[in-house]
Amino acid sequence: MAFDLEKIHGAFAVDDKFVQALPYGTGHINDTYKMDCAASSYIVQRLNTSIFRRPEALMENFRRVTAHIAEKIAAEKSDRQTLRLVSARADGKPFFRDGEGNFWRCYHFVGGARTYDILETPEQAFQAASAFGQFQCDLADLERLDETIPDFHNTPVRLKNLENAIRADRCGRLGEVAREVDFVMSRAADCRILTDLQSEGKLAERTTHNDTKLNNVLIGETSQRAVCVIDLDTTMPGLPHYDFGDMVRTGTSPAAEDERDLSKVGMRFGMFEALLRGYLSRAKFLNPLEKELLPFSGKLITLEIGIRFLTDYLEGDVYFKTKRPGHNLDRCRTQLKLVESIEAQLDAMKKLNDSIALA
Repeated sequence: MAFDLEKIHGAFAVDDKFVQALPYGTGHINDTYKMDCAASSYIVQRLNTSIFRRPEALMENFRRVTAHIAEKIAAEKSDRQTLRLVSARADGKPFFRDGEGNFWRCYHFVGGARTYDILETPEQAFQAASAFGQFQCDLADLERLDETIPDFHNTPVRLKNLENAIRADRCGRLGEVAREVDFVMSRAADCRILTDLQSEGKLAERTTHNDTKLNNVLIGETSQRAVCVIDLDTTMPGLPHYDFGDMVRTGTSPAAEDERDLSKVGMRFGMFEALLRGYLSRAKFLNPLEKELLPFSGKLITLEIGIRFLTDYLEGDVYFKTKRPGHNLDRCRTQLKLVESIEAQLDAMKKLNDSIALA
């Protein structure tokens, strides 16, 4: 679908001449463009309201989070950055709704930094994990955000959704995925561990990012230091383990999320160590039980994302954007192979965690 992005430019309080806007990034959900103007650049995004069904609440969360972090950065006179929203020209809201009902937002482009889909060095892993730890720390005193996507990281609910998709088999794909279904169901008990502990009052709700793919941290091209956490759409109440677990999922394997050659998929222990050290260097608010569960969270969230990809495949690829037939099944298989690799190293992960967390 083509959009008149020069018209969208005019809807925001950007006092700079429009030059061009081109697709940008590798996100699965929203439509993202880098908008170049005569003297500066911006990111413009059309929110996917099929996924984010309460866009006004989402953008209010976005506004509150970025404003809160900006206050923290200003107080400490840090060179860290946060995303800076541009208000709509007509009403000052943090979004613009066009005549077709599309919701758009605009924020300043962060120059001199880039993301990595696959981390190349342990130092990059350390920097990214410390950025997410600092992000959680910055928001520890923020009043509760709106839960814009209920049960987003509720693994038992995700498992139930898979069970429903299996029973319905609306696309006739169940016969292709018997091995994947068996793999998941043999680990069903793991899906309840964190939610049960939270229900028992042993794990505290925090403000979390909830989508800590390592390409959601901008790393300075020259400094190689973490500059800014991005992609804040799922920032809402959650458990810190969801964030750390997704760092393990996306930061420890040298393979792409949709790699078809599963021999390339595996958890690099050195990357896990860098992530753990980076995260714990900033996440000072964690209690002993929260720290103890960090290695397990890597397995759980990788399993959960595998469940989500498998569910979407059975339902006809209605959630995640796909580029080829079987794309979500490829993604699922990659996650499950990574779960196996994490399981094989879990004892060593726990031992390392104990040595760092208790130091």
